[in-house]
Amino acid sequence: MVTINVAVLLAAVVAWRLRRRTEARSRFDERLTVVIVLALGVLIAPTPAGQGILNILGQLASGVTQASR
Repeated sequence: MVTINVAVLLAAVVAWRLRRRTEARSRFDERLTVVIVLALGVLIAPTPAGQGILNILGQLASGVTQASR
């Protein structure tokens, strides 16, 4: 089982990569950032924090759907 420490490390890497200016990024850098963010999502999803985020986003999406009716 992967521990949250790897997720924290990936979150720090994502934050560091996103601090760079957009103009300074190549397409490879952007793709690498997307892959790292996806890996972070996979690590966070089964944790209680990930389930809480999923619940909040689900409630937000249902609220937006009901507001548009």
